[in-house]
Amino acid sequence: MIVSGLNHINVGTDKLADTIAFYRDVLDLNLGWRPNFPFGGAWLYCGETAIVHLVELGQAKAPSREAALDHFALSIDDFDAAIGRLETLGVRYNVVDIDDTPIRQINIRDPNGVNVELNYWPKLSIDEREAMEVADAGC
Repeated sequence: MIVSGLNHINVGTDKLADTIAFYRDVLDLNLGWRPNFPFGGAWLYCGETAIVHLVELGQAKAPSREAALDHFALSIDDFDAAIGRLETLGVRYNVVDIDDTPIRQINIRDPNGVNVELNYWPKLSIDEREAMEVADAGC
């Protein structure tokens, strides 16, 4: 068996409508088809892939900062546009620049306290990629 990628994440929520709105409006995911499970929930899609599964709960669970699973990360293609969208929507965020890399991260929390990390990797020139590979050669 070879793992080929992450399929989806699952968030339990007692705030289903607010959580759908967050992933739809803040992250621009699309509400889509979901099997007819015997419990409430929703699936949110990036393109044709349901990457966020929501399960409706009667009682809230602990936020990410109190759980073993701290966060999940999504790739974004435009750092400045993401910041602009968050500011327009009034969503609190924290930016982290990873030392010695071009990686920029934006951390936000959904209505359930789940930490969502938005990762931006700028397109690198061939020279920049080669410089990073040389720096990583000792690992």
